[in-house]
Amino acid sequence: MADADKTRQALLEAAYEEIYRNGFQAASLNTILERTGVTKGALYHHFSSKQKLGYAVIDEIISEKLDREWLTPIQQSGHPIDVMIDVIQLAGQQITSQQIDQGCPLNNLAQEMSPIDPGFRQRIDHLYRKWQQSIEKLLRDGQQDGAVKASINPADAALFILASLEGCLGIAKNAQSIDELKRCAQGLVGYLDSLRC
Repeated sequence: MADADKTRQALLEAAYEEIYRNGFQAASLNTILERTGVTKGALYHHFSSKQKLGYAVIDEIISEKLDREWLTPIQQSGHPIDVMIDVIQLAGQQITSQQIDQGCPLNNLAQEMSPIDPGFRQRIDHLYRKWQQSIEKLLRDGQQDGAVKASINPADAALFILASLEGCLGIAKNAQSIDELKRCAQGLVGYLDSLRC
């Protein structure tokens, strides 16, 4: 990786952490620069504004995290309900205290920025649609294989599952409680089990 690429990546990673910790509007460019040791000129060479830096965090850091932690794992083979439950349970086992304290980075940005910035809203919507469509495909494929009830609407169920995942994290964040997350996840697992043939 060239030095310019390393600098850009360091800026993105530091910006992600700063935005995750403080929200986009309160995120400090000075803190990002201090963490990376990069000059303000180098920052603006890569990102013409704080807004463009925020967009890049969604497009590159959060998108990659979503792919790695959710979209790729639900593409594994097996009974689709078991696959989805396994991914949820693995996420629950790997969750950090920071994630309980600070919630889902995508949902945080959706709550903060979607109402006030169309560029954020469009990017966040794109990731939510991608996530929902991957769950929908899993359920639809399961219907075709006779593993998932034919009576459900995969698009509606996928939207509900995604909303439940994000809601579970939001409730756990507010309560600052892993126990709340576990209770919510148990309810979601029960719903998923009800979709089996």
